[in-house]
Amino acid sequence: MFNIEDYNYELPPGLIAQVPVSRRDHSRLLVVDRLSRAFSHNRFFDLPKLIRPGDLLVINDTRVVPARLFGRKESGGRVEILVLEHPDSLETGPTSRICLLKSSKRPRNGIILFFDSGISGQVTEVLGNGFVKIAFKGNGSIDSLLEEKGHLPLPPYIKREQEDRYKDLDKVRYQTIFSERKGAVAAPTAGLHFTRDLIEKLEEAGISLVSLTLHVGYGTFGPVRTKDIRKHQLGEETYCLEQETVEAIACTKEEGGRVVAVGTTVVRALETAARPHGSIMPGTGKTDLLITPGFSFNVVDALITNFHLPKSSLLFMVSAFAGLKLIRDTYALAIERGYRFYSYGDAMLIL
Repeated sequence: MFNIEDYNYELPPGLIAQVPVSRRDHSRLLVVDRLSRAFSHNRFFDLPKLIRPGDLLVINDTRVVPARLFGRKESGGRVEILVLEHPDSLETGPTSRICLLKSSKRPRNGIILFFDSGISGQVTEVLGNGFVKIAFKGNGSIDSLLEEKGHLPLPPYIKREQEDRYKDLDKVRYQTIFSERKGAVAAPTAGLHFTRDLIEKLEEAGISLVSLTLHVGYGTFGPVRTKDIRKHQLGEETYCLEQETVEAIACTKEEGGRVVAVGTTVVRALETAARPHGSIMPGTGKTDLLITPGFSFNVVDALITNFHLPKSSLLFMVSAFAGLKLIRDTYALAIERGYRFYSYGDAMLIL
């Protein structure tokens, strides 16, 4: 249960979704009942019929920053960075940020990197595993440059060239329709399936929707290098829970409804802010909560999520929620039925 190899599986490469379906809510939805261990195959637009009136959907309204930037070294060699730290608003001057640096040689202190718009950066600290701290200089801010020239940091299993014909599509479809608060370096992918029309149908069916913010960081997707999954350490991610959302959750619980988390990021935020008996503390904080089998869920009653990578912390979480054996059976069925996997893939609803 805690051995990393328990979370490995073989996925045919052809099932890794490279582009989204033509309409967000036309992705497939595999429903998993934890009590009966039964499965049903649906489309995402069937969601209003699959959950009950009085249930509450909680979504993540974070917005992905175009944090991937190309530049060059003093030697002329090409370099790529992923800026991992983002303030709430655009800065007026240069700043220092932790970044993930990709280049042909290992980074070292003092090297100068050159980017567009007259902005340069100097590596001031090498943190290991490709992480560095860069002090940016120039007439403008690094945040303005990212908004102007940055690329969305698509996961490496979505294959794109630097100038790709899907660039405009990715700008729209790798953001949820809820995305408002900038700060994430990856999309909360369970939310990618929602449309305005679907939300209207959910509301007509007596199903409410509230939001929170958790800025998805690189640590959520970082490789697990420990044999015992409980020893894996996640990077901190910032979250914000408004009083309105906390009150809606409390009201739902009191009236017998279920709290349906739209994505693993929502689970982490809610369970981090939860007290032992299910009440939640509103406010802003940071979480490095790692959820593995044996975890006691205090808030979340049901979960909408995509299919996750082998040996990933996200797979640990869904296995904690539904049981490792049931998740292994679910993934085997999804592969057999040709479901599309990962960020642009299909979804599952765990009840």
